[in-house]
Amino acid sequence: MPSTRDHGAPELDPETASVLQTATRMLAGVALRSLDVLDDEVTLPQFRLLAVLAELGPVPSGQAARTLGLDPSTVTRLADRLVAAGHAARGTNPRHRGVVTLELTASGQDLVTAASTWRRQELARIMARLTTRDQAAVTAALGLLIEAAGDEYGITAYSPVPL
Repeated sequence: MPSTRDHGAPELDPETASVLQTATRMLAGVALRSLDVLDDEVTLPQFRLLAVLAELGPVPSGQAARTLGLDPSTVTRLADRLVAAGHAARGTNPRHRGVVTLELTASGQDLVTAASTWRRQELARIMARLTTRDQAAVTAALGLLIEAAGDEYGITAYSPVPL
């Protein structure tokens, strides 16, 4: 029977754990370097909020906080800076005027698009180093991993999401 850690998940064999840790670092590195194309326009936490707004559309600020796994006051501070820079806008829910909503502006969408485009191009460059057969194997393996993770790590999950 596999050993488990405190949270009850089975422990990985050392080789699998090493490969997954290295892949996580590589993918996180690509994500972080994609912010370089934004010329310090936003910080990583601000970009995470922009990415959530790009995925969810106009959303109550409390939902954005839950999605990011942040305190609502932290999201308010992030939103203050994004609104001041013109990358996000505040609004209200027409049915509940007391609910503050957040949404991307065209400027915010341009930032998300620029970073996403760079990421796609960089990942395509990395994948091009592989044979067609290996590219298919990587795609299939990552598809299985994504399926196994389910919605637990998706953008709309109400738990901390790494973007």
